[in-house]
Amino acid sequence: MSEDFNMSMRKFLKQVGVTSQQAIEEAMRDAETSGKEFTATATITIPELGLEHTVSGTIKGQD
Repeated sequence: MSEDFNMSMRKFLKQVGVTSQQAIEEAMRDAETSGKEFTATATITIPELGLEHTVSGTIKGQD
């Protein structure tokens, strides 16, 4: 893969990670989360490539 491809993909994934973390932290601050676990799902789509990639996991609330 080309260097331009790698850089653009890394930039996109960094943006996804940073903005997602900020949104989750904000939502968690505004809710009672102590001792709770939350199911989280993230989906990345690229319609032109027919790509739909979903990742699921659990986020634990702050104590």
